[in-house]
Amino acid sequence: MTTAAYIETDDEFDSLIASPSLVVVDFTATWCGPCKMVGPLMDQLAAAYGDRLQVFKVDLDAHSALAKRLGIRSIPAVMLFKQGEVLTTLVGVKPYEAFTEAVDQHL
Repeated sequence: MTTAAYIETDDEFDSLIASPSLVVVDFTATWCGPCKMVGPLMDQLAAAYGDRLQVFKVDLDAHSALAKRLGIRSIPAVMLFKQGEVLTTLVGVKPYEAFTEAVDQHL
């Protein structure tokens, strides 16, 4: 099964979101209970959409400057990017369908 990989560096993040394809990023933290509920949904999204989009996770404890730069105040936060532009932000625990609807809107 396909899973969403963690982004390791800010440079990697910048490179990935500049992609012409749709990129979904789950901003999370290991201590965040609600994040643990969203994480498996991101893995499910990665498996379901395969090569039509890319799904990644960012541990905000390791990338706090990135959270500040993007204005993330609450997690879990799932952001959709295309060519470096934020298309949609979903904050909090949502049903899987909320994520698929957001993705389908931009594919």
